[in-house]
Amino acid sequence: MPTNERAERALEIDHQPSQNHFLNALSDDIQQRLFPHMELVPMPLGKVLYESGEVMRHVYFPTNCVVSLLYVLENGAQAEIAVVGHDGLIGMSLVLGGESTTSRAIVQSAGFAYRLLGHRMKTEFSRHGDLLHLTLRYSQALITQMAQTAVCNRHHSIEQQLCRWLLLSLDRLKDNHLVMTQELIANMLGVRREGVTEAAGRLHKQGVIDYSRGHIFVTNRPKLEQLCCECYSVVKAETDRLLPYRITKK
Repeated sequence: MPTNERAERALEIDHQPSQNHFLNALSDDIQQRLFPHMELVPMPLGKVLYESGEVMRHVYFPTNCVVSLLYVLENGAQAEIAVVGHDGLIGMSLVLGGESTTSRAIVQSAGFAYRLLGHRMKTEFSRHGDLLHLTLRYSQALITQMAQTAVCNRHHSIEQQLCRWLLLSLDRLKDNHLVMTQELIANMLGVRREGVTEAAGRLHKQGVIDYSRGHIFVTNRPKLEQLCCECYSVVKAETDRLLPYRITKK
C-alpha cells in the first residue's frame, strides 16, 4: 500500500465522528443518516472557517481542535465571544435558519474536524427529533458563554480574563498544552499585548503556567481555577447542566 494511502487509513482509524461529544450524543439512527456524509478535514492553526457576512455552506464538528468565534469591527479590531471544541459545532446560524453571521470563526488550536453540508444538517433538524433538542440546548449553552464573556471583558482584570480563556480552552483539549502567542491571545481578548505579557508573567511567577516561544503549559490547574473570576464556573456549570452528554455519553 502506498505511503499516502497508509497515512490516510491511519487518519480514518484515529478519528471518528463520535469523538465529537455533540455527535456522540445522537441516537444511532441519526448517526447512521449523518455520519456517511461527513468529511474529515484538517484544521491548521489560523485557518478561517468563515468571515463575517459570508454565506455558510458547512457545519463543522471539531474532534481535537479549538475554534474561536470573534467579532470584528470596521477598523479591524476584534475580540473573542466564544470558543468551540469537541463539545459542540461551528455553524449554528446556518442550522437555525440564517445563511451568515456577524462573527468570524478561526482555528485557535490545530487539529481535525468533521464537516457536513448545511442542507443535510437542516434536513435532519427539520425532523424535530433528538438533533433539534440537542442543538437548542447547545445554542443556550453557547449564548451563556457569549454573555459571560461580555461581562468578564467589561468588569474583570486582564489576568482574570486570561485565566478564564485558558480554562475554557483546556476543557476542549486533551492535555494541558496550548500553542498560542501572547499577541494572538491579546487579539482574542481585545486588550493590549503588554497587558497579556504582564498577566502571563504573574501566572508564571505563581507556578500556574510555563511559557516558551508560543507554547503555554498549565502546570497547576487548581491554582488557575482559584485565580479565575466566577465567569468560568458559571459557563461550565451551565454547560454541564444543559449538555450532560459530556459526562454521561460513552
